[in-house]
Amino acid sequence: MSRIDLRPAAVAGQGAERQSFVVEIADTAASRARGLMYRETLAPDAGMLFVYDSPRRAEFWMKNTLIPLDIIFADAQGRVTVVHENAVPGDETPIPGGDGVLYVLEINGGLARKAGITPGSEMRHPLITAAAWPCP
Repeated sequence: MSRIDLRPAAVAGQGAERQSFVVEIADTAASRARGLMYRETLAPDAGMLFVYDSPRRAEFWMKNTLIPLDIIFADAQGRVTVVHENAVPGDETPIPGGDGVLYVLEINGGLARKAGITPGSEMRHPLITAAAWPCP
């Protein structure tokens, strides 16, 4: 478990209020495939950070996922490119994240909007090595 910070795009670089989540890391094929499946609850300040070996076209789905999630796709610099709000539990429809995705953050459905997380927002985590908003 580790922490990831996010700051809204509108105020990035201006001492913005940040949102922080305790995240599990999914950085292997097996852990990425399982994700948050079969979980009945997720703490309000928790999530899962998916880390890929190289940028790619990413799609997620909600098969065997029991709780609504916000799925936040980001590039190699940790800049949010796509936010999919309130993904429907059990839905097998692919959720496209676009090209150039290196990181994906899943959090409880509805939290991205509350925190002001939109495309252009920035993530900060030790695994985001080329971060636009680097760790101190």
